[in-house]
Amino acid sequence: MTWQQRIDTALNARRTAEAFRVRTVVEGGAGRFLTRDGRQFCHFSSNDYLGLSQHPAIIRAWQQGADQYGVGSGGSGHVSGYTTAHFALEEALADWLGYPRALLFISGFAANQALIAALMGKEDGILADRLSHASLLEAANLSPARLRRFAHNEVSQLDALLDKSCAGQQLVVTEGIFSMDGDSAPLRDIQAVAQRHSAWTLVDDAHGIGVLGEEGRGSTAVQNVKPDLLVVTFGKGFGVSGAAVLCSESVADYLLQFARHLIYSTSMPPAQAVALLAALNVIRSEDGAQRRHSLNQHIQRFRAGVEDLPFKTTDSHSAIQPLIVGDNGRALHLAQQLRDSGKWVTAIRPPTVPVGTARLRLTLTAAHQSQDIDSLLEVLYAAGQ
Repeated sequence: MTWQQRIDTALNARRTAEAFRVRTVVEGGAGRFLTRDGRQFCHFSSNDYLGLSQHPAIIRAWQQGADQYGVGSGGSGHVSGYTTAHFALEEALADWLGYPRALLFISGFAANQALIAALMGKEDGILADRLSHASLLEAANLSPARLRRFAHNEVSQLDALLDKSCAGQQLVVTEGIFSMDGDSAPLRDIQAVAQRHSAWTLVDDAHGIGVLGEEGRGSTAVQNVKPDLLVVTFGKGFGVSGAAVLCSESVADYLLQFARHLIYSTSMPPAQAVALLAALNVIRSEDGAQRRHSLNQHIQRFRAGVEDLPFKTTDSHSAIQPLIVGDNGRALHLAQQLRDSGKWVTAIRPPTVPVGTARLRLTLTAAHQSQDIDSLLEVLYAAGQ
């Protein structure tokens, strides 16, 4: 089989399975509304859970940061790309989340890849929730460590897997809020089991940080746990992009020596770090608290209304509210019905989710208004009929 035949075969298989991914060009779409070809849609596919991507203070901070530092960092943090703006953000994050150190990364994907690649050896074992994010599972598969996956949120199975012989160290990997189902991990039970087996715990709280708990400290704060390694990302609740790893002093020093993503990647623009610090200040403020309150009201309103609809839902009380329809074609058709009615919704299909669980991944944000939720429910009710 030639290179071209291999590529054509893979693409044709995706098209046949109605799983072919296509990017959509939009004129704008980080807030309450998304614009496509001049038409405005109410946006229900955004991860901007608190609506901070449009916050005037954060936009102004980025502009001021660009005026001061320029638009790029100019190099790796190990060379010349680690500025006072990066340092200030790391210090603020560590203080906010109660860790000795925070290290910035260009993305959550990079942070997860860097952590697992740097820490895991061939004698080690990784125990990951089966529904963990692709960045975690891919990093585990690429590492020399042995990956074993436990059934979603099944702590008893995790306990049994940890009890099996392992010559090296063991790392338990999970998300705080799962990106496709929107449900929460039982972090307290997971950590207790891990500690009993002298294993470390890595929690990716991309979808909880900024949104849950006092001052938006996330899933771990809600469940009163402190994992050995905490990954927080800034493309959701913070409304920007990038990520950070929260850890001990010694782990931070180790990563600075051995995490290739840190050593060989250009660091985020200092202006972005300035904007992220402004976003953190909003999240911790009364404004942030009010946004979390509004988001929770929208979630409750939606869940109360969706109970009467003929769609399968998950046990999600987060901003992520999936409607599982199963069949790829049906999910695509339902998404198109919603778009025809002015609601921007995306169908999520395998391999992003398990086969037979194609869904609409609806996301609610603080930028929505009550009538947006009611209008969405009306369209879903008509589609269900």
